Amino acid sequence: MPALNRPTPRARAGTPAALAAVTLLILGPAMVAAKQFSAWGAATPETSINTGAAEGCPIESPDGLSLYLASNRSGGTADPDPNDIWVAQRASIDAPWGAAQNLGEPVNSVYADYCPTPLNGKTLLFVSTRPGGCGGGDIYLARRNPALGWGVQHLGCDADGSGPNFPGGEFGPSLVETPQGTLLYFSSDGYQVGGDQNIYVSQQRADGSFGPATIVAELSTAFHDFMPNVRKDGLEVVFNSNRGGPGSFGGQDVYTASRTSTADPWSAPVNLGSSVNTAGNETRSSLSWDGERLHFGRDGDIYVSIRTKVTDGS
Repeated sequence: MPALNRPTPRARAGTPAALAAVTLLILGPAMVAAKQFSAWGAATPETSINTGAAEGCPIESPDGLSLYLASNRSGGTADPDPNDIWVAQRASIDAPWGAAQNLGEPVNSVYADYCPTPLNGKTLLFVSTRPGGCGGGDIYLARRNPALGWGVQHLGCDADGSGPNFPGGEFGPSLVETPQGTLLYFSSDGYQVGGDQNIYVSQQRADGSFGPATIVAELSTAFHDFMPNVRKDGLEVVFNSNRGGPGSFGGQDVYTASRTSTADPWSAPVNLGSSVNTAGNETRSSLSWDGERLHFGRDGDIYVSIRTKVTDGS
């Protein structure tokens, strides 16, 4: 397994006041009605996205018309790390993806930039190993101004109480608004740099910044549990883990957990099974906002699995 504070897709400044607008700008009220879906269908490769380079960290925009990913393909930045964030567009949910475009600076840098998480309001969470952070890969917020382009803000460090980033490496930021507050889920090896990844949650404070994070005990084990992605309504989470045990397929598999309401603890995670998982490494899974598509990386390529909504709770 590659070093967790310097991942590749294949294995894999602002003020608090600026962050305060995040909740209203990018997220609507969390839904608490339960949804019922069919089983996930057999995963297929996104052939219009995959190249001979390493692709990973796939995630749809809220409207489903953009696919953000990390890749070390040519045409991006180079030394010391070619991993950049790219985005592909499509005309409709059923249309094929167009050619991916590099987001450019300042979102991308000559360091590793990965785990993009698009939000409403031309806003993007991502992880970068660029200098000036807390150590390893840190979570950043980027906001796009139509006239000025992207502006990038570091979310702050756990060590000084200014934010959620640890000395270790962070992965897979996922933001969800709930009646309990706006919550930022992610994974990290915390203060045990190079140790096991665990899943954490940080709550947004009144000034818009994010507080120090705490482990989500029901999702974390003594193995690597990382890159969580929480469904828009806060009632389902997917993540990858090498916890093994009955039902595992070897390497990193995609697991899921659910809950009846956002005030409840998560259920015991279960392996998503053979439609999604293989003996290879399945990483950075993400749910579309309607919950009907699951994108993930597998050994350097991007795959998608589809399910259908059976009923909407009320």
